[in-house]
Amino acid sequence: MRAITYSRYGGADVLELTEQPTPKVGPDSVLVRVRAASVNPVDWKVRAGYLDAVMDVTFPVVPGWDVAGVVERVGLDTPELQVGDEVYGYVRRDWVQGGTFAELVAAPVRTLARKPASLSFEEAAAVPLAGLTAYQTILRAGVRDGQTVLVHAAAGGVGAFAVQIARSLGARVIGTASTRNHEYLRGLGAEPVEYGDGLVDRVRAIAPGGVDVILDYGGDDLVATSRALLADGGTVASIVDAAARDELGGHYVWVRPDTADLDALTALLDAGTVKVDVAEVFELADAAAAHEASQTGHVRGKVVVRVA
Repeated sequence: MRAITYSRYGGADVLELTEQPTPKVGPDSVLVRVRAASVNPVDWKVRAGYLDAVMDVTFPVVPGWDVAGVVERVGLDTPELQVGDEVYGYVRRDWVQGGTFAELVAAPVRTLARKPASLSFEEAAAVPLAGLTAYQTILRAGVRDGQTVLVHAAAGGVGAFAVQIARSLGARVIGTASTRNHEYLRGLGAEPVEYGDGLVDRVRAIAPGGVDVILDYGGDDLVATSRALLADGGTVASIVDAAARDELGGHYVWVRPDTADLDALTALLDAGTVKVDVAEVFELADAAAAHEASQTGHVRGKVVVRVA
């Protein structure tokens, strides 16, 4: 099978299109014919070696954790799925090696769910990691109807999902973003504010009583901002700063594969409550360019790689 691989840490130039053996399928896994995958910041951070201290890496690595495709073969005990099922998922294991930037991937059934019928494979591939991250931080923080929620980096891949999910629960959402993304956030249902110096005053101007929940997907000065803006009994959840847990008594979240959570996202997507923003689609052979586009940090929406 064709796959993108790298055999050492480095820049996007270490990515190569190679021929690899078909993955073996374990008892609780299925073989997925990949139609599309997507790039997340963690992909190029692993490739660059930034996570070497916390994740086991076995070279050569096939990068990618997001997938959308069709079940081609089932394991010995996978009653959840059948050959021909269209699926999507966050195929993360406890080590890094056999990823989704390939024509075939062996995926544990716990990492997959049936693909939203309303989405193309490219759109579906843009959902799992970012959508699950948003959904799981919202669950952990206990967002509910009537609350005011501040979302840091609200125009990013995770933030955009969080805005929409929180709004679907009946929360008022304030989102930090650069001015160029304010109209985009309004379209998602958020009240935008400029990040940077003066953020606390700008949020207080529209929410004098403070906010009930802060969801941090990339904000600055999390501790100081949270202490200035959280209402009594409020909480914070972050995916980038352990101080949310260690200093603020909130939550530090590392997203997990979860079929039930994917099914919940599917319901929101098929109902039209949550929309997917695909920034650009690259072919498999152009995976290095896809990584570079994501790594600029200026992409609004997800970078997708079409495989089949």
